[in-house]
Amino acid sequence: MFDALGVDELVPAPLAAWRPLVVEALGFFLDRLPPQRLEAIVADQFALPIEAPAEARLVALLARCPTLHKLGQVLARRPELDPELRRHLQTLESMPSTRPLAPLRARIEASLGAGHGLALADEALAEGSVAVVLPFSWHEGGRRREGVFKVLKPGVEAELADELALLPSVADFLERRAAQLGLPALDYRGTLASVQRLLAREIRLDREQAHMAEAAAFHADDAGLLVPALLPWCSPAMTAMDRVFGPRLTDAALAPGQGQALADTLVRALLARPFWSGEAEAMFHGDLHGGNLLLADDGRLAVLDWSLTARLGKAEREALVAIALGALTLDAARIRAALGALGMLDADDPALAGAVEHALDRLVASGRPIGFDWLVGLLDELALLGASGFGEQLAVFRKSWLSLAGVIRDLGAELAADLPLLSLGLQRFLGEMPARMFAAPDSRAFATHVSNADLIGLGASAWPTSLRYWSRLLAADRAA
Repeated sequence: MFDALGVDELVPAPLAAWRPLVVEALGFFLDRLPPQRLEAIVADQFALPIEAPAEARLVALLARCPTLHKLGQVLARRPELDPELRRHLQTLESMPSTRPLAPLRARIEASLGAGHGLALADEALAEGSVAVVLPFSWHEGGRRREGVFKVLKPGVEAELADELALLPSVADFLERRAAQLGLPALDYRGTLASVQRLLAREIRLDREQAHMAEAAAFHADDAGLLVPALLPWCSPAMTAMDRVFGPRLTDAALAPGQGQALADTLVRALLARPFWSGEAEAMFHGDLHGGNLLLADDGRLAVLDWSLTARLGKAEREALVAIALGALTLDAARIRAALGALGMLDADDPALAGAVEHALDRLVASGRPIGFDWLVGLLDELALLGASGFGEQLAVFRKSWLSLAGVIRDLGAELAADLPLLSLGLQRFLGEMPARMFAAPDSRAFATHVSNADLIGLGASAWPTSLRYWSRLLAADRAA
């Protein structure tokens, strides 16, 4: 049965060498789940029609395990995957609930206590990887108001504990089997330890509530964005918030040009605004898949599920800008220094030098300007070389960008997702001009994360950049 699931299709063609390892690791993981969990997985498979495609069987498997459910959500918008597989994976972003309602209602009633005055719905609204959403209503000031409770699925804490406890042994298996397959010696142990910590946060609803309050304050001036307001009935066991009416963003019927406008709002509000900030730490939504983005009835973008966030310090954002400036000027030494500052590899490491050279060659050959996808590709290449120091916050930030870019592609936006990011950066730069007149040459105490010395160096790099460009282009022609 396992062979009929098409698990290898989750690994895109450019990474085909990793398919045996992924398939075997998944089998290793499933074999070590408690017997009752395996029985439920098998029962789900037998409940499907005999003619059910492999994609549907794979999704049924992923939906049974919180960790695998989250993996499916992450992959659901990846353009490298087969379109039919992506379509099935996207059902994991927000599913109709199949859970019995009685245990959910009992958990809510126990948290509320007697005399709460709320009317709970008879049917759940949706189900995600760890929680179920149940609507409710109440009367206030003579009018009916509506909200939703986000409640952990009954038993999900134990299921997640089972799965997270297996990850250290999965890391051992990956290290051993990867060596046998001749694959690079990646930091499997460190990566899965980060996954453990991140997934454990998914069930901390009190943390999500704190993130939502912070996000609502930060985005209060974003007219096109909605963070649902928290309601008084929140507790560590459940989140109560205003109900948002409207379809998933990727399912909405959009007017011509509306997809581009919504894509611009997404990037500007959720990526550009926190990135181009002078604050010591910037918070980014860490789970921007299609199920967490709704088009509210009033036309605003509603952003749900703030349980997972990334926090990038100013030094990390400065390093990312330095990498971008290095790519803009084709300055490999500058890129290596910035990657060293991120802790990926030592700036003088030969593996780092080779990866940077290859990335710059690809950039020149593409004929396109530097973009975020190029930066993510470089970081991924370094990770596949076994680079350590790919911190979990940066990993969540990368995941969020990939998910957001997938949603934007599905909106049919014609302009690159990078443009709103660059546009807001330019606005911030122009606003900084008066303060730069009095700043120390090496000070990066600006929202754009560059010093006056950086700008002078950039201005003086026109001729060297031109020489680097033509030398790389000629070298590529000779090699061809």
